[in-house]
Formats: sequence, C-alpha cells, structure tokens
Amino acid sequence: MTRSKIRENVFKMLFRAEFHDADDMKEQFDLFDEELENPSESELFYINSKSKGILEHIDEIDALINEKSTGWKTSRMAKVDLSIIRIAVYEIKYEDDIPFKVSVNEAVELAKKYGADESPAFVNGILAKFA
Repeated sequence: MTRSKIRENVFKMLFRAEFHDADDMKEQFDLFDEELENPSESELFYINSKSKGILEHIDEIDALINEKSTGWKTSRMAKVDLSIIRIAVYEIKYEDDIPFKVSVNEAVELAKKYGADESPAFVNGILAKFA
C-alpha cells in the first residue's frame, strides 16, 4: 500500500469518527480493519496509530485550524474537508519526517477525490496559512 493510500485510509477512518461517539470508536476501528483488503501488519498499525493520534489531539488541531482560518470555524466546515485538513495539520505539527509540501499536496489530492468542487482550493487555502 502506498503512503497516499495509507493516508486515504486514515482519512476514511477520521471521516467515520465524525459520526460516532468516543465510546463507539473501538468497535469502529475493528470494523474498519476488517474492511481493508489484505493490509500488512505495519500498514494496519500505521493507519490505526495515526488515526488515533489525530483523534487524541483533535481539540488542539481544531484550535490551530480555527486560529488560522478566517471566517471559517471547524464547526462550519464540511466534514470531508475538515477531516482532510486535520490529517495535514497533524502531519505538520507532529510528524517531522513528512515535508510540509507533501502534506499539503496529499491533502489537496484527497480533496479532489472526496470533496466538493471547491474543496481543493479551500483545503489548500487553509493549509497555506500554516507555512
């Protein structure tokens, strides 16, 4: 599985988390793991640990997003866009081995695939403020 595909699966898990309480998340992780097609142990570990890391830091990540976004608070953002932005902000803040440009580019690509027509520009605009 490529890093892009792994990141896409992290996105899917985060998007799923938007619709479930914290109490339901263990079951949601288990269900998600079952849905993946033949992931290696390391891929599964990376997807789960990154998803859990983002969820553990979600308040801090959202505060950073709210601080940088003008006129758009996380409570008003589309769930797809917000999930994508959260991944990139997590990578920017907590994963030094991922270059800023890579995080932004991957986020824009996810927005093209899963978001609305204006999502890539919106995601790029928010993340550009983290440079």
